[in-house]
Amino acid sequence: MISAHDIVVAAETLRRVLAPTPCRRSEVLSGWFGGEVWLKLENLHVTGSFKERGAYVRLAALTAAERAAGVVTASAGNHAQAVAYHARHLGIRAVVVMPQRTAQIKVASTRELGGEVMLWGEGFDDAYARAEELAAAKGLVFVPPFDDDRVIAGQGTIGLEILEQVPHVSTVIVPVGGGGLIGGIATAVKAARPHARVVGVEAAAYPSMRASAAAGEVTLVPGAPTLADGIAVKRVSPRTLELVQRHVDDLMAVQEETIARAVLTLIERQKTVAEGAAAATLAVLLEGQVSVDGPTVLVISGGNIDVSRLDDILTRGLAADGRRLRLQAVMPDVPGQLHRLTGVIAELGGNVLEVVHDRAFGQAALGETMTTLTVETRGEEHLQEILEALTAAGFTHVERVRPATRARGAGPVPGY
Repeated sequence: MISAHDIVVAAETLRRVLAPTPCRRSEVLSGWFGGEVWLKLENLHVTGSFKERGAYVRLAALTAAERAAGVVTASAGNHAQAVAYHARHLGIRAVVVMPQRTAQIKVASTRELGGEVMLWGEGFDDAYARAEELAAAKGLVFVPPFDDDRVIAGQGTIGLEILEQVPHVSTVIVPVGGGGLIGGIATAVKAARPHARVVGVEAAAYPSMRASAAAGEVTLVPGAPTLADGIAVKRVSPRTLELVQRHVDDLMAVQEETIARAVLTLIERQKTVAEGAAAATLAVLLEGQVSVDGPTVLVISGGNIDVSRLDDILTRGLAADGRRLRLQAVMPDVPGQLHRLTGVIAELGGNVLEVVHDRAFGQAALGETMTTLTVETRGEEHLQEILEALTAAGFTHVERVRPATRARGAGPVPGY
């Protein structure tokens, strides 16, 4: 198990290649949550995530023979880019196995950074197994994304920087996938400030660390589609589980719609692009699961988000925030009804973005039509005002249509 000394040694190694990332106080979020909120901006690394830290520390420790043999790793994107980037600068061949459905921008970026990309399997676990096979068959050195002491120590240097930048820190909130990031940060923070609280946040679709902590042993979870693909890990490791059990105070899970809202909030209010996994730390505050009782640092772990997916995430965020409404209403299928319907919305200041008629399906009877509208609103209160006004105007079956929620979660695991 790593120690605080190991992290200090890792920091000395990193000092040659990486400058500390900023940790900025957010005036907006501090006002919202009634206490100091700070953002540790790991998305500002060259490859866009914290993974550069652990990747470099691990690669720098290779022997001359290991460097000559080359390395192999598995990743959904961030670790892949970090290994490719630092391996190229160190003159090391890097083979990277990525799931077949990895966002194209992450695949292209990894190749541009010098990685030899192999697409394999449906998810991270398939890619991980293939990378291990390649390591054994071709004599490559396997560089794990989280289950390695040097990798964890590298990630833990974030904790040292937080202690320097916010010496009075009370709570540190960290995204949790495989557990290497929070294991390293918690080790560093607790060594210096044992009474500081360290909170881990998972996507409710992938509660692998919560399940393992509750069971007292590594537990496989099935997983489900999530906006937070960077922490979509079905199985943690005994190494990271032990660190979490020893140093982490709470483990939480957040919903998909809140993750989307958090991504939107960071872009709008902080001018910061955070991927879903990174925004999970803000999502836990938005859900009210953690109170800001003292200086609180949110680790914004990365900003590598597929632009084609960003539109969907932002739309979901607007819907979760009450500023994008999709509603359905049934009305007589006669001239002038659509004008009357949109007139009610216009009088209240709603902006109609899209209109769809459905005469054959849904709740419309013969001679009626169900109309679905997408409306831009000012927020939840304005949204409810529009729905009530449409009902008062005589339209029937007036309903709000919410974006699909793919995963359900709960509060903290007892004992965490």
